[in-house]
Amino acid sequence: MFSQQIPPQATAALVLADGSVFWGKGVGAPGTTGGEVCFNTAMTGYQEIMTDPSYAGQIITFTFPHVGNTGANDLDVETETPFAKGLILRADITGPSSWRAESHFNDWLKTNGLTGICGVDTRALTRHLRDKGAQNGVIHFAAEGETLNVEDLKRQAKALPAMTGQDIARTVTCKNIHAWTQGPWNADKDRYETLDNDAGPHVVVVDYGVKHNILRCLAAEGLRLTVVPCDTAADDILSLKPDGIFLSNGPGDPAATGVYAVPVVKELLESGLPLFGICLGHQILALSLGAKTEKLPFGHRGANHPVKDLETGKVEITSQNHGFHVIEDSLPDAAEPTHTSLFDGTNEGLRLKGRSVFSVQYHPEASPGPQDSHYLFARFANLLRESLRKTA
Repeated sequence: MFSQQIPPQATAALVLADGSVFWGKGVGAPGTTGGEVCFNTAMTGYQEIMTDPSYAGQIITFTFPHVGNTGANDLDVETETPFAKGLILRADITGPSSWRAESHFNDWLKTNGLTGICGVDTRALTRHLRDKGAQNGVIHFAAEGETLNVEDLKRQAKALPAMTGQDIARTVTCKNIHAWTQGPWNADKDRYETLDNDAGPHVVVVDYGVKHNILRCLAAEGLRLTVVPCDTAADDILSLKPDGIFLSNGPGDPAATGVYAVPVVKELLESGLPLFGICLGHQILALSLGAKTEKLPFGHRGANHPVKDLETGKVEITSQNHGFHVIEDSLPDAAEPTHTSLFDGTNEGLRLKGRSVFSVQYHPEASPGPQDSHYLFARFANLLRESLRKTA
């Protein structure tokens, strides 16, 4: 695992900032890639994970060994361009055995310029990250005849910027204001529905790195969606005459993104409009209320995280992807916690007392993962319609 000697069959190396070296076989596109190395425990949905904008700047360790068995296609993506930096696997990529497969997953990686490594003891690596914390690393997949220079890779890994202090939302957000009309998958028609929600409540989605399936879930509730870039001014958002605001998921340090996002959200809160946030959106809302955030040792990433609803006592199995969390004790009296992680007790949701404002840290849209928390989209839609009835 930590040997400095190059094994005879090795074509790639993973080098961590602490000097640890993992040898293996290169997958995807030959080359070098670097980022924060983290791990995801989901047992399905590797293509959705690789295209989740929340993974921008990160290399993903898959703890599930059978990656590639459903192939790749143009439907199971959460954004048009993958923002993950690379991937780490135990076994070589499995050949596709799904009727939905359009290509081999390794070919998809090459097409998208993504570099990875397989043959790594991912259990040992995950334990290392769990015990030492997530850290930067570099994968180098050597071209034919090229020599692996471990010392150079160590220098590159150490030189990478820490995730703390990075505003990455600007790199993944949309470039222009646009409407979203795609709804859920229609199995009978074998396609995503195109919805006509022009008569529905109008929601402005602030895009910090929104996943497609979040937009589909909102549209499925009959909501008319307008998506705006993450740094759009409050006046410009309100000029669109929304009935509600949605704050999306996204990557990076919420405090760094909050430098420009928090003043905007404070103004949006003053408007009195219903508001719903997910993941980074939850953290930005908390910061706007005066709370604080901090980095977790190794984050929450997987599709099997138990979360307790503090009001009902119900436990939901959730999909999660975040490296920072809201410090619950820092929440003001006007806000109350609504959900908590049964893994480590960290905050998983909040609401503003007496207001139609709430957020969750986890991903109710799943993709991949369980759909236990889809009710939150219906809750938001109901709050919007109730608000419109009161003002009619």
